[in-house]
Amino acid sequence: MPVTTKAGAPWVVKDGLATLGHEATALLHTLDAVFASWGVQEGAGTMDFPPLLAAADLSRLDYFRNFPHLVSVVGRLDSGRWAGYAEQAEVTTVRAGDLADTGHVLPSAACYGAYLHVAGDELTAPLRVTTVATCHRAEQEYHGLRRLGAFRMREVICIGGAEDVRGHLAAFRQRIHDFAGRLGLGLTRERASDPFFRRHDARQLFQALEPVKEEFSYGDGTAVASTNYHLNFFGERCGITYAGRPAFTGCAAFGLERWVHALVDLHAGDPGRAREAVEEAAAAMDAPGTAAADGRERA
Repeated sequence: MPVTTKAGAPWVVKDGLATLGHEATALLHTLDAVFASWGVQEGAGTMDFPPLLAAADLSRLDYFRNFPHLVSVVGRLDSGRWAGYAEQAEVTTVRAGDLADTGHVLPSAACYGAYLHVAGDELTAPLRVTTVATCHRAEQEYHGLRRLGAFRMREVICIGGAEDVRGHLAAFRQRIHDFAGRLGLGLTRERASDPFFRRHDARQLFQALEPVKEEFSYGDGTAVASTNYHLNFFGERCGITYAGRPAFTGCAAFGLERWVHALVDLHAGDPGRAREAVEEAAAAMDAPGTAAADGRERA
């Protein structure tokens, strides 16, 4: 018998935080395994990065200038407030004034850890990494699994020359297109933007001329995946060089709970059937004679 959460639903969301039932969890992990395998097939090594990011590191990436609305900090009680909280029978809110200053924030995307990890490195070959992280975003409002305050993101990252990164992103756009087609998901590919570059920075003009972010959205507008081309922004800010110049970076990102939402919706609320469809589509993509399989053989 399928294991479900309250009221027979496959998941419950409260205040932007999701609890997945057994079948929805199995679907999420199956999806993550598929996306991670794409990274490995493209030559990415699997890594885990710290669950917190130093505010000082993010500051040099203009994070607080560009994304202040997403910031979720990790604080601890000021030592002078410990006794007062210990004496309270019930605590429903931790007041901002009771917190000590903090130097760490929760990540809003999985790739920051990778760029900070290789800061200062001189790369002699393109570096590809895949990682998954719980990401936190302080949104104005939340909508089921479509928009959460905390969600899991799988990313496949490329650091190297401009052509290396462009090729990496093109390969993942094709994979996403083929996978969605086999699933019957009917994703819409749309151009989007990220405010990485300051006003009057020449890269802002380049961003207007060449797509640096493209999103793949389900029929109800849920963006389940994206490809992101950061030019040499992170290479410059993190001191990462490739062939003697600031490295270019890019990543393919997959919002796992958003994929669960889209696929369960497509399969009339049945996460078990959605998981079967994912397994069938992934197996078909790996079959000899497919574009993905042929590309791996050539590599």
